[in-house]
Amino acid sequence: MKSWAPDIFQYIDFRAFLADYYDAAKEHLPAFSYRYFSRKAGYTSPNFLKLVIEGKRNLSNDSVERFGKALKLTESQQLFFADLVAFDQAQTPQDKNDAFERVAARKRFRRARRLDSALFTYLSHWYYPAIREMAARADFQEDPKWIAAELIPPIKPAQAKRALKLLLELGMLVRNEDGRLDRGQVSLTTGHEVRSLAIGNYHRQMLQRAADSIELVPSHQRDISALTVCISPQRIAQFKERIHAFRETLLDLGDSDEDPSCVYQLNIQFFPLNTVHHNPEDPEQD
Repeated sequence: MKSWAPDIFQYIDFRAFLADYYDAAKEHLPAFSYRYFSRKAGYTSPNFLKLVIEGKRNLSNDSVERFGKALKLTESQQLFFADLVAFDQAQTPQDKNDAFERVAARKRFRRARRLDSALFTYLSHWYYPAIREMAARADFQEDPKWIAAELIPPIKPAQAKRALKLLLELGMLVRNEDGRLDRGQVSLTTGHEVRSLAIGNYHRQMLQRAADSIELVPSHQRDISALTVCISPQRIAQFKERIHAFRETLLDLGDSDEDPSCVYQLNIQFFPLNTVHHNPEDPEQD
């Protein structure tokens, strides 16, 4: 690509990349326009690039190749561009995960968007948050074998070792004055696309852990319950506020424990079992 063109490896959204490319090209190439690009890519529609940038058109495999040639992408850039398109246009969570893993596997992307890749890994593996919380235990051992065996279900020591490394890199685990690991107080943010995918992965895995606990954990060590109620749409926001307040209360109770020894997971699910009709008084539906 031209020296003035944006670095594609800095992007997770291919449409944002195309928008920035268009702006840069307009600045450096007086003749550049949507029509000019369409002609270079072999399209009859003069505004096809504009429609793609605005999310009104998707790219087929053939279009991905055409765009790559028009953008003058190198082979590695072209492959990366194809993965970005696949990530954006994936129809299932599995396809989206597969596409992001291909994107994150690129060294240049990892260097440019290290936090995106690391936070995705953290939230996409249930035992990463669990290991971080385990560090609060007085008997915690910085030993992958010990950590792996303590988890329910157990994981492999190699997985625990990778988790420790990433948690330290993110500052989610830190060393205190005695050299022991402790939980770090960090606030991490990442792009909306990656965050949404990673959080979805987190919840799916924790729901599976909850289901598995019915068989793996004695009943006196767990509480699995459910409530089915019929409410009006006006009550939805109130239910969510009560759930949020309940979570905050339990979080404060946990943080005030001076001698924690067990890592517990609390899942609260609140979702409709039939169609929710629009509530004009609820601003979140607009």
